[in-house]
Amino acid sequence: MTEELQEIQVACLRMDDGLYAVDIMRIREIIRVPKLAPLPRALPFVEGVINLRGSVIPVVDLRKRFGLPPAESNETARLLILSISGQPLALMVDEVTEMITIPMRELKAPPRGVRIVGSEYMVGLCLVQEVPVMLLNIDALLTFQEKAQLGCFTPQAGTTSTTKKSQAC
Repeated sequence: MTEELQEIQVACLRMDDGLYAVDIMRIREIIRVPKLAPLPRALPFVEGVINLRGSVIPVVDLRKRFGLPPAESNETARLLILSISGQPLALMVDEVTEMITIPMRELKAPPRGVRIVGSEYMVGLCLVQEVPVMLLNIDALLTFQEKAQLGCFTPQAGTTSTTKKSQAC
């Protein structure tokens, strides 16, 4: 008895002037941005790491990933804590605006031939109160090599020291 998905619940995010959405089933939690520890020689879009209840989690700035200018203010910035390829990851966004339900029939394929910031990371597009919202493909945000490099900073089960793991990378 297979039932086709009729709707999807998403968290709406504001990045610069664009609206994006992430499937809430991918988000473990949403938190305020704490003090970040810098990472020497990190990927250009990695802001640093946080320690969240004993887990060291790399923080990816979506503004940098999408090639957007730095934010004027980060008072409303939030971190989306999620998992990509089994690795915990925090995505820094300008603001989480609301949680909504989108009927799957209203989700359209990304436009072809049009350059939209972040379009290479999109699953689809929908209109929310006549405003286009781009549904992000979380798994496409990082390349295989980037995922591997970020995995170097995340302790694996059975690893006794994060220092040993980081030095091995």
